[in-house]
Amino acid sequence: MQRLKTLLPEKCRFSLRTLCSHPRAFSAQVHHHIDDDHDDPQQQILVEGRAKSRAAILNRPSSLNALTTSMVARLKRLYDSWEENSDIGFVLMKGSGRAFCSGADVVRLYNSLNEGNVEEAEQFLRTLYSFAYLQGTYLKPHVAILDGITMGCGAGISLPGMYRVVTDKTIFSHPEAQIGFHPDSGASYYLSRLPGYLGEYLALTGDKLNGVEMIACHLATHFTLNARLPWLEERLGKLITDDPSIVETSLAQYGDIVYPDKSSVLHKIDTIDRCFCHDTMEEIIEALAKEAAESYDEWCISTLRKIREASPLSLKITLESIREGRFETLDQCLAREYRISLRGISKQFSSDFFEGVRARMVDKDFTPKWDPPSLKDVSDDMVQSYFSPFSEVESELVLPTALREPYMFLLHLVQLQPQVEWRESKLYIKIS
Repeated sequence: MQRLKTLLPEKCRFSLRTLCSHPRAFSAQVHHHIDDDHDDPQQQILVEGRAKSRAAILNRPSSLNALTTSMVARLKRLYDSWEENSDIGFVLMKGSGRAFCSGADVVRLYNSLNEGNVEEAEQFLRTLYSFAYLQGTYLKPHVAILDGITMGCGAGISLPGMYRVVTDKTIFSHPEAQIGFHPDSGASYYLSRLPGYLGEYLALTGDKLNGVEMIACHLATHFTLNARLPWLEERLGKLITDDPSIVETSLAQYGDIVYPDKSSVLHKIDTIDRCFCHDTMEEIIEALAKEAAESYDEWCISTLRKIREASPLSLKITLESIREGRFETLDQCLAREYRISLRGISKQFSSDFFEGVRARMVDKDFTPKWDPPSLKDVSDDMVQSYFSPFSEVESELVLPTALREPYMFLLHLVQLQPQVEWRESKLYIKIS
């Protein structure tokens, strides 16, 4: 397994360019923040663009751009149309205000479920996961600017894309286990591919990473200061191209030299690997407790506290999900996460999602009563019941893998030029 130390030199260097021009937005159009009570998806997802590009802007700033069904549905319609439009070379996504996206609007989802609107919740999950898959198989260059808070499925709608730009304002986390849920919308795919057992650590504790840390572990592709974003967006807006290498070069021109902080959790990778490599939650907690007793490390104590505050059932489900994700494709991860999510909101086996949202986001007493209350009460059969296929085929998440992935394969080959080229509508591969 890839080691983080090979990715984390003393200094993570990126190209630095001093810019003196006056900053301008991605588009000359002016957009205004709106009140969250406005339910018009055209106002909650704004569109900006230039001749050869488009930008989708998440625009619920006072709700930290939390996603609703109508917002994700509009994103998917826009991205489908942009992909088919030969006049558009690449696509960009960003957020309004101090967040990129805080994830799903779980309070709205919670209220809807309590009113009996299960189908509405299912539609949200289907739409969300379908869009995450579209991102992961998108045929055109895509740039996500993750400036500010980026949590939960806010990461799921951006990290599968080609380029992920982070800043000194970026805060990334997956806190789902702390509200009785699990990291979803593709999280088990990209978290499981992080160096060592960092993905398990982030998923089980809900701990945060900043932009520099996201660069170091390859969750992000480019880093720039928040103050440089207007220049970066202006540069992208002037591009007349669909060539990923040109987009990448433009992003790199606005990079900065960054130094991972000495207190960064990434410097704990050896301890993380020792503690989170185990097969069960009980063994992980035992290893952390032993590490804390031997080292008197405050980090170990804090990590144990975060884990013990989470839903025991969610912890076991999350660990199993990340472990399975290591050996699955994105579409397989999404299909499995969909099963887990539907069962998590059904109250069939547990009401932990409802209790977690109530305690942390509605009543805010921060004293959830988990059911089952402890890890020893969570049986293996209970965990596996969340993963097993549905009895009815139509309940499964259906993704257009047969339509999209062959094109992704051809796109990858074409990007290997000059070994690959098109002549007279036929693909020729040069064998050397």
